Amino acid sequence: MIQNRESFLQSVAARLGRSTPSLPKPERNWKHLPQHEVLKDASMEELIEVLREQCLNIHTTLKKCTKQQLPEILNETIVDYGGGRVLYSNDPRFGVLNVLPVFEQFEHLKWQSGNGERNIDFAEQANVGVVISNVTLAESGTIMLQASPEVGRTISFLPENSIAVIPKSSIVPRMTQAAQFLREQSHVSSCINFITGPSNSADIEMNLVVGVHGPVRMTYILVEDY
Repeated sequence: MIQNRESFLQSVAARLGRSTPSLPKPERNWKHLPQHEVLKDASMEELIEVLREQCLNIHTTLKKCTKQQLPEILNETIVDYGGGRVLYSNDPRFGVLNVLPVFEQFEHLKWQSGNGERNIDFAEQANVGVVISNVTLAESGTIMLQASPEVGRTISFLPENSIAVIPKSSIVPRMTQAAQFLREQSHVSSCINFITGPSNSADIEMNLVVGVHGPVRMTYILVEDY
């Protein structure tokens, strides 16, 4: 759970000249909770099928593989995007998944807090950004990324092409479960990104423009045994 909530609220109240927060936390004993009913009884395989169908709607390529196959699939995807500069997050799971040698085949940079402006300079010129999803929402085909000094938020939107590795264990039905996941964290990131495929924008006449606010192309790689 989030720590220091009460002490933080007490501090705010004191600054406002109050001895305690003015109102207690409201009880939320709602009679109806429809958000918990959506895909409630879906199996993991059914959730994956929902994700697959949604990827068709959001113009995102979905690939499936095992941990053993991941290095080959990741390399193939980067090559299909034209190779070039590859930027990836300083996520220990990349080591667990044995894909670090894949990055070494390209001009690459691991985002690290010690890099300073080099991170941004490289991101501006990178062709491919690679991240790992923390939580994956089957209903909307959305990945959730929690930014940190080692996982820069620009990795997923400055490069022209984006690749998200999705652990099967990260898949949940919808936003309801993602919110619960965040509530249970001891530390909440200062920037939480929910990303649904490549960047899509439309004007008042509904003319679709891709890539204005993020990547032009996106691939999800689902690792079925991780």
